[in-house]
Amino acid sequence: MALREPSQEQRYLDVMDAIIDETLRLEQSEGMYFFLMDYARRGSFVAAGGRSIFLDGEIAMMLAARQMIRPLPRYAPLLASRIDVVVQAMSQGPVLCGESYPDECWMFCNSLAMAAIAMSDHIDGRDHADLIDRWLDTIKAKLIDPKSGLIVSSFTYGGKHLDGPEGSSLWMTVHCLQWVDPKFADQQYQLARSQIGRQVLGFGYAEEWPATWQGPMDIDSGPIVPVVGASAGSSGLAVLGAAAFGDDDYLRTLLTTLNFAAFPIRRDDELRYAASNQVGDAVLTYAMVAGPLWQRALRQRTTSAVMP
Repeated sequence: MALREPSQEQRYLDVMDAIIDETLRLEQSEGMYFFLMDYARRGSFVAAGGRSIFLDGEIAMMLAARQMIRPLPRYAPLLASRIDVVVQAMSQGPVLCGESYPDECWMFCNSLAMAAIAMSDHIDGRDHADLIDRWLDTIKAKLIDPKSGLIVSSFTYGGKHLDGPEGSSLWMTVHCLQWVDPKFADQQYQLARSQIGRQVLGFGYAEEWPATWQGPMDIDSGPIVPVVGASAGSSGLAVLGAAAFGDDDYLRTLLTTLNFAAFPIRRDDELRYAASNQVGDAVLTYAMVAGPLWQRALRQRTTSAVMP
């Protein structure tokens, strides 16, 4: 949003700084478990250090995104140290992934953490290309569902698949993969689009699982609409996937469904959906404004790749 509206840049930076500072304050005062679901306390993390890649990766991404707009000196060491934590956690894992919860790795979290590493490299000039390449090779070799060809959503620290491909995780995962392997990201998006993306009579939605995998409804999937199999979680994140990959036809039908079934409420220049919640609002807002930050980083990546 700061890149789309340069005249409002400082306003958006102030909001970013408030969110980052509050998150760091809460982490310091309340601890890691403040941000995790209750079941995180039911077991022990396998990896030494007992940290969650969910929290460390998201904080790293927040700091990196802020620094991509206009670097703030006080955030530079915080970003570098957080990236070091993420790199260590992922490097020591048997499948180069960190735990989100005890002995439970989420691809959503690990792909976002890897994107944060790649973004940070553009900011401070460090080079984690070897880790990125090894991570991609490991993902392709060990964390692909053999029946659908799609990336699994969760797995143990040792790499045993827990949940197969899930739309509520997959659309964000492939978006993050655009940072580190655009070709692989596009391949995964096209597979997801064909296996869980749906369009019927001008309406679009997404299923939670491909036909080769069926899992239980949970907090991520949201309720599943009987017969058609539409998932609120997958459909909402599919808006991001379609926007990120320039799939205008699918995006248009998804928005048609959203404006028909999510009970839009318009007041003055504001729009909200009565069927949504804070997470849904964040996903939809991001899907509608994402792009400039990704494009800036990819341009810098291309430029640095051709520099002597």
